[in-house]
Amino acid sequence: MVLLIVDAQKAIVNEALYRFEDFADNVRRLIEAARKCGVEVIYIRHDDGPGEPLSKGNEGFEIYDGFKPACGEKIFDKTVNSPFRDTGLLEYLKAGDESTLIIAGLQTDYCIDAAVKCGFEHGFRIIVPEYANSTFDNDFLSAEQSYKYYNEFIWNGRYAECLSMADTLRIMDRKGCNT
Repeated sequence: MVLLIVDAQKAIVNEALYRFEDFADNVRRLIEAARKCGVEVIYIRHDDGPGEPLSKGNEGFEIYDGFKPACGEKIFDKTVNSPFRDTGLLEYLKAGDESTLIIAGLQTDYCIDAAVKCGFEHGFRIIVPEYANSTFDNDFLSAEQSYKYYNEFIWNGRYAECLSMADTLRIMDRKGCNT
C-alpha cells in the first residue's frame, strides 16, 4: 500500500480550491497516518516546462509546505497528466510488489483523474479518500461539480473505491498500526 500525493505544489495549493480547508486537513491526516502506519508516501510533481509556474527551479514547482515530504520520501516528476508515464513510478511500484494506491492531491479533473484511471489500468487497487482531492472552477463546470462528477459518478465502483476518511484510515490501520 502506498499513499500517492499528486501535484500538491505551491503554485496551485490555495484557497480557490473547492473545499480547500477540508482538502488540506484530509491530505495532512492521510500523510500523518501513513507515516505512523508504515505506509510509504510518494509525491508526484508536475513540470509544465521552462517559463511556466510549475517548472523546475520555480518556487511554485515545489511541494506545498503543509504537505512537505519527510527525509527519504520519494518524489517523481512528470510532464503529462499521468504519474505513470516515463517517470519510473510504475517500475518502482512493481519492484516493491505494491498492489494498492491511495490517491490524493490535485487537480480532480486533470492529474487525479489520470492517476486513478491509469493506476487502475496498471492493475492497482485504487482508493480515493473523500475531500482529499480538489480542483478549481473551469469554463464548463464549477469546482464542486467537477469534484462530484469524478468522485461520485465516474470513479466510484468503476476505477476506484471512493471512501470516507474514516474507512480509508481503517484500511491504513490494518497495514499494521493503531491510528
